[in-house]
Amino acid sequence: MGPTGLLGLLLLLHWPQIYASKGILRSVVIGDPPRAKDYCITYNSTWTTLPPTYTNATFYRLLNLSSVWLCSPSDVPSKGFQDMAVIVMDGNCSILEKAILAENNNAKMLLLASKEGLPAPQDSKINQLTIPLAYVKYKDLINMEQVLGNNIAVTLYSPTLTQFDFSLLIIFLISVFTVALGGYWSGLSEMEDLRPSPSEDEYEGRKKKDENVTFTPLTVILFVVICCVMLLLLYFFYKWLVYVIICVFCLASAMSLFNCLSALIRNIPYGRCRISCVNKSAEVRLLFLAAFCVAVSVTWAVFRNEDRWIWILQDILGIAFCLNFIKTLRMPNFKACVILLGLLLVYDVFFVFITPFFTKVSEQLVGILLASGVSVGAEKNGESYVEVPAESQATYEKLPVVIRVPRLQYSAVTLCEIPMSLLGFGDIIVPGLLVAYCKRFDVRTASSSIYYISCTIAYAVGMVLTFIILMVMKMGQPALLYLVPCTLLTSSVIAWRRKEMKKFWNGGSYEIMEQTDNAVNEENIITGETQEAP
Repeated sequence: MGPTGLLGLLLLLHWPQIYASKGILRSVVIGDPPRAKDYCITYNSTWTTLPPTYTNATFYRLLNLSSVWLCSPSDVPSKGFQDMAVIVMDGNCSILEKAILAENNNAKMLLLASKEGLPAPQDSKINQLTIPLAYVKYKDLINMEQVLGNNIAVTLYSPTLTQFDFSLLIIFLISVFTVALGGYWSGLSEMEDLRPSPSEDEYEGRKKKDENVTFTPLTVILFVVICCVMLLLLYFFYKWLVYVIICVFCLASAMSLFNCLSALIRNIPYGRCRISCVNKSAEVRLLFLAAFCVAVSVTWAVFRNEDRWIWILQDILGIAFCLNFIKTLRMPNFKACVILLGLLLVYDVFFVFITPFFTKVSEQLVGILLASGVSVGAEKNGESYVEVPAESQATYEKLPVVIRVPRLQYSAVTLCEIPMSLLGFGDIIVPGLLVAYCKRFDVRTASSSIYYISCTIAYAVGMVLTFIILMVMKMGQPALLYLVPCTLLTSSVIAWRRKEMKKFWNGGSYEIMEQTDNAVNEENIITGETQEAP
């Protein structure tokens, strides 16, 4: 839910919500061979209580009357429904009329085939009936006949959705792995920068150092301001800005994936032959790698809305983006880290918890925008600014700035919607910059990676704390609220116990200060010796 660094995007940490109106239609073939398949349904939980499993549920033979509306007695077969589950088309009359006809003719279940999604039953008088009623997609009915045939028995159930899902464990492993590897990579880059370069490679060494960007306290403040402006723009113009963000993500993730993989490929002693073009040369293996990275990014862009599997590709690109960002962007000292993490913590908490208390006054502004033809994508009255882009993803394009892992527990929610556990890139990058600074400080002071290891462990503890609060509160949490204190306090305690707080606070500048002090001392010594010489 914090910003995503270079993209300046909002961050999301989302816990999938439980929809009580989602259920499962279990269809089985009567006879041999035994075959079964589940389909998504919607129902009103205040009318019908579905069992959590189909093991002890009663199956009813399915009578397909999808060619009729069941709005008049003439639509009922002469023998009635004879303890069957009946499926008819939705529409042409109220669901109450259909349900009364079905119940009066001995039906045990009424299913409404809908060609336009799965609406939720809302007629308040339906609760007077005793038979369960649910909506099923018409295309699922067609699939049922094609896969299972016409001799089918069905039942309804809704598995209980537990608080903890193993998708959170995967999110945890991805985040900790990325932060630890990004910090370690930044430390290796620092070692290369400190290593004296041969004269013939001096230009290449300077070029490699120029690839890194250093944040100053002023640029940190400007960065946070840009993030706030970007989030507000997304609040009002999500429908259009999301495509800009998608394009930027494709470009940035392709470059990041190339940088990550090229660091590995350079250690392989094959494919080093070069191709010259326009007075420049490039290794063949790097050209193939660039083509591969572009292909991966384009594949994601084309299939980005295919929820069944595209999350794997997005996570790979996201990990590469975070790794490259942590390695490339350098914090000059602990002071800049405190300013960055502190401001983003305030940013996170303000937009998540504070804005809902005063955004009601924006109702008139929203009305003006709607009247002028500007679509804001979601109802905003009383919501936080980060919730609107999050909810807009249900109807518009999704923001590709999160690690996504589908819930692994089988339930009606996973069958119907494939909900995702989400962690924003910023919840990896922002603490990762502090971990990277700790690793570089270890390299410069030869402190046996104590800062790096301690800060990485603190990040892992912060993630665990985030998940615990997430399950207790049953709502999305700003992860930086827990990650920032854990990492900053741990780093400060280590520096204080080692009596290196001044060096740790000033970062690279302490070396200049020490060199200046040494130079002054040497000059004083020389001057004193000269004065004593006569």
